[in-house]
Parts: sequence; C-alpha cells; structure tokens
Amino acid sequence: MALTAAEIRAFKPAYKPFKRADGRGLYIEVFPNGSKLWRWKYRVSGKEKRLALGAWPEVSLAKARELLAEARGQLNEGIDPSVHRKKLKATAQFEAANTFAAIALEFIEKKMVSEGRARRTIEKARWHLRLLSPAIGKIPIADVDPQMLLAALRRLEAKGTYETAKKCRGFASRVFRYAIWTGRGQHDPAAALRGALVTPKPKHYAAVLVPGKLGALLRAIDDYDGHPITKFALQITPQVFVRPGELRHAEWEEIDLDAAIWRIPAGKMKARRPHAVPLSSQVLSLLGELKKISGGGRYVFPSFSTPNRPMSENTVNTALRRMGFTKDEVTAHGFRATASTFLNESGKWNPDAIERALSHGDSDAVRGAYSRGNYWDERVQMLQWWSDYLSRLKEGGEVVPFDRQGNRV
Repeated sequence: MALTAAEIRAFKPAYKPFKRADGRGLYIEVFPNGSKLWRWKYRVSGKEKRLALGAWPEVSLAKARELLAEARGQLNEGIDPSVHRKKLKATAQFEAANTFAAIALEFIEKKMVSEGRARRTIEKARWHLRLLSPAIGKIPIADVDPQMLLAALRRLEAKGTYETAKKCRGFASRVFRYAIWTGRGQHDPAAALRGALVTPKPKHYAAVLVPGKLGALLRAIDDYDGHPITKFALQITPQVFVRPGELRHAEWEEIDLDAAIWRIPAGKMKARRPHAVPLSSQVLSLLGELKKISGGGRYVFPSFSTPNRPMSENTVNTALRRMGFTKDEVTAHGFRATASTFLNESGKWNPDAIERALSHGDSDAVRGAYSRGNYWDERVQMLQWWSDYLSRLKEGGEVVPFDRQGNRV
C-alpha cells in the first residue's frame, strides 16, 4: 500500500534501521538517529541497484515520486540512473575546476611566469582577472559566451575606463586560447568582440618641455618637505628617465655604485630585455645619501609601511600634486618625454642612443638589426650631460636653447 505524508511523519526511529515501501521500488528508510531517506530499488541487466533520492522532509512524498518517475524514464531509455548521476557529478567537478578564474590563474602561473614575463606585466594580468572575476570568474570557461564577457566589459566602460576594458578583453582572449590549447575550451568569445568596445583616445603623459618651467619644477623638488625617500625618488626620476615602475622596483643588488651602473633584469622591463642605466655623478651622490636610509633593505625605494615591498606606484605623482603641479602639467612618466625631447633637440646625441637609453625597441627591424650595439659610451656621456643640464636649469643659469638641428637660436 502506498505511503501517506501523515504515516511518514509518524514513523519513530528504532534501535536499528527499518524500511517502508511506497510502491514500484520506492521506499523510505528510517535510521536510529531519526533521519529518513528516500531510496529506489531497481534492476539493470539482472543486477539489483539502489538510487538515493534525498532526505525527508526536504524531499517530500510528492517530490520523491517525481524523482522516481524521472529515474524510471531514464531506465526505460536504456540509461542507468546511478551511472548518469555519477557522470553529472564528474562533469560538475570538472567544470568547477575549469572556471574562467581557475584557468586564468593557471595561465598566469604556468604560461606568463614560466616565460619570464615582466613583473609589472604579471601584476597587470592579475589585476585584469580581479576586474573580470565578479562577472565570469566562477562560470565554467566553456560556458562563457560573448554576451557574458561583453556585459563585464561594458561595466568597465561605464566607469570611463575604456583602455582598461580594452586590455581586459585582450587578457580574456589569451585565457580562452590557453583553454583551447589545453583541451578545456572550444572557442574564444573575446575574439568576437573585436571592435565592439569604445576605442580610447591615445594617452599622452603630461611633461614639462619649457626650460624655465623645468628649472622651476626641479627647484620645487629640492624644496619638497615630505618623506625623505619620496624626495630622493623625485630628484632621481628626471635624471635616469626610466619608467616609474622600473624606478620603484629598483633593488640595491642591481646598483653598482663603483662602476656607476644600474643593471635592471629583464623580468622588470616592459620589453623583457635587460637594461643598463649609466649613473651620473649627481645620481651617484643622491644614491649614496639614500643608501644611509634604505641601504639595509632590499629595495632602493621601499614602502613607508614595510621594507619588504617597494614604494607605492602613486607616490611620486601624489608628491607632485602636493607640490601644486596638476596631472595636466607633469607626471612621473612624463619625465621620459621631457628627457627625450630635450636630448633630441640638442642635436648632440645619436637618436638611436637616446632610444636605447629610453629602453625602446626599434620599430624598424632592418634599422634595429644594423644599429651599433647599445651605444654605451655615448650614453654614459649623454646621461652625465643631461644631469649637468638639469643642474644648470635648477640653478637658474643661462641655458642655450637649440633648434631641431642642434644649432643655437
């Protein structure tokens, strides 16, 4: 006889489990601890099997009969319900281990880190993943479609971060291609979104390009009354014109004060090529003073809170704002443009030597192949000339301007 809900509620636990049948192989088993579990007994190829259908009262009598009907339907179609359930569980486990976030992390560690990508590049990749994760991070990568990804990118665009949205699309595309290579993806939905995002305007870093204004800026830097390490960073930045990230990640073991060379390893460089910076006498003097403050730690410009991390990426720009200079007047990155402009306009230096000093690659493959090495001797002279030039500007001395051919004007 079929069970009723009232009968099931009335079943009391005994000292050992007991069963009560509902019909067609469905029964409820009552355990000594009071739990009541639904099971279905059936046969496949003459072999008796059991399928758990859930616990009462979470699975009601009506729901248990529904599940029974579904399982019997599978059996009638030649599908073993137990095997089918195991396959679904295995698929769910596979998908859980192959979400977009999981594969993206694997891509960063096994592909980017193993290939020796620059530290800054890897940090950016992790940042792009953090931006995308709320929308698609937990979704199996094979289930992410162009509309899901576009919705995540549109949220970034809504904040006005068009360049970030574009970079995130590119990062996602690399992750999807990695999933395809490793047999866990079928397509790259990011590829379908080429042209779908707002094209950001080219970004130009504000830079001081007038000698008098540059001299005033250098004097303001010398008068800076903030943290001493920040002041040293402000004083050194214009003279070495490396990228801000390369400066703040500088380590004492990379700097040879006796040889007057700062050797930056490939992993810290944007182009993933090692780079050497000649150090002028002015920079050597500043580093000598700075070593008395931070020389006991790893980083030349350590964080204010801990010597185990480098200075924050916003420190120099924040100091410039505190000094009264707006982001449209000068930026830390803009000192590179300042140096490039003045050095080229002086007409004293080979343009290739200037490009090497800026750690730029050559966009012309033939020109790059036949250029004369790294122009080291010329760069040593050029960096000293540049520091001397800045010193004259800072002191307010006469500075002769040059035209584009290097002639006095």
